[in-house]
Amino acid sequence: MKKLLSLVVASIMIMSLFVGCANTQEQPAPEKPAEEAKTIGLAISTLNNPFFVDLEAGAKAKAQELGATLVTLDSQDDSATEMSNVEDLINQGVDLILINPTDSDAVKSAVEAANKAGIPVITLDRSANGGEVVSHIASDNVAGGKLAGGYIVELLGGKGNVVELEGVPGASAARERGEGFNAAIAESDIEVVAKQTANFDRAEGLTVMENILQAQPEIDAIFAHNDEMALGALEAIKASGREIIVVGFDATDDAKAAVESGEMAATVEQLPKEIGSLGVDTAIKLLNGESVEKSIPVALQLVTQK
Repeated sequence: MKKLLSLVVASIMIMSLFVGCANTQEQPAPEKPAEEAKTIGLAISTLNNPFFVDLEAGAKAKAQELGATLVTLDSQDDSATEMSNVEDLINQGVDLILINPTDSDAVKSAVEAANKAGIPVITLDRSANGGEVVSHIASDNVAGGKLAGGYIVELLGGKGNVVELEGVPGASAARERGEGFNAAIAESDIEVVAKQTANFDRAEGLTVMENILQAQPEIDAIFAHNDEMALGALEAIKASGREIIVVGFDATDDAKAAVESGEMAATVEQLPKEIGSLGVDTAIKLLNGESVEKSIPVALQLVTQK
């Protein structure tokens, strides 16, 4: 009996050993955790403008390429909405916020809110006059304004009357493009007979230009701080039957078509998709511990029919 009991116990021990080995073989070694995908917020000034639609498209394409998640919120050209959007992105716990400001002064509070939450900020196209910004990515708007102004001086032979349609008051792009334009015409005999904002908007550009045409009998050229205003002004000019040189800024598809047809004289070409793409690329580099430049310029050029 004792011998039989010993055999049973031995059999059980052997079976347990095999089961243990089998269980060990079935359980794979723990894998090294994969690097967590980064989430980047984009607070964009407006998606009711082809330039910023292209900017977002460039950011989306780069995020997809780099395996990052991009969350875009439209500020609808309103500083209060922009602040709310940035707060929303902070609450979502994004790793970094790209801000395309509606207003360079007003965006300060939004940047500071992100700073307080420990979320790095990169500005795109328009700068922020306050808060801590890691990097600013934009075209040289002053140089672009000079390109436009210099071309108008050339076309008018250094004399004549011009109108300047300004962008959103307080936006760095508007301020800098105007600065470059006025610097370019300063040494000529060209006079700015009217200067008025149309808020980077095509419909406002049309309305504002209609009023200026009624008030100013002698206008030789117009410089608009963006193509949307230039195209609106062009419609007003065509309706008036007058011939006036129109130069815009951004080189949107509609503007380039107008230049090609001869309706617009020129537009300054930026690369909004490149700005968006560089924004995401710079964000990922920063989040991976790499150093980034404080200011990253994006090339521009004058587009004419020639």
